[in-house]
Amino acid sequence: MFRQTAFGIALSTLVIASGLTTAPISGHTSDKSTHEQPLSILSSQVAISNTTFKTAALEKSVFEQINRYRISKGLPRLTLNAKISQQARIHSQNMAKGKVPFSHNGFELRVKAIPLNYNSAAENVAFNQGYTNPAAEAVSGWIKSPGHLKNLKGQYNLTGVGVAANGQGEVYLTQIFLRSK
Repeated sequence: MFRQTAFGIALSTLVIASGLTTAPISGHTSDKSTHEQPLSILSSQVAISNTTFKTAALEKSVFEQINRYRISKGLPRLTLNAKISQQARIHSQNMAKGKVPFSHNGFELRVKAIPLNYNSAAENVAFNQGYTNPAAEAVSGWIKSPGHLKNLKGQYNLTGVGVAANGQGEVYLTQIFLRSK
């Protein structure tokens, strides 16, 4: 999709991977640490064709948009959890750096690294480039996708969001959902 910007023609791309959901994990307690170490954080701001994205603000925006959507559908709000967000952020950073492909690869390791008791887990990921509001584009794409929508509307009570961007203007977004015990 092409769109006109103040700086000329920009190519905008939104890619979402299929939503990933695990089967309920009865009696699971995760207290393992992950072998996946956080990358050195690029910068809390990444300049993209004269636009600067603040990744923490994008994370907050995704969280708030998802809760607004859930409330509009009569579903309870999700609680943001820092430990879940940390794992989501690591995954987004690894995708932005090219250390892992844009995918759900390593999902089970990510959720096992979260020191919480949970019954089930799911993950949504998105990649976009060229949008002035990458969080809104990702959430909109997730809502339009049956697999992602199932996760958004799922019986989860905790979530974490991680966003990372790179110098090529690519923005990677990961949201993990958990149903705690």
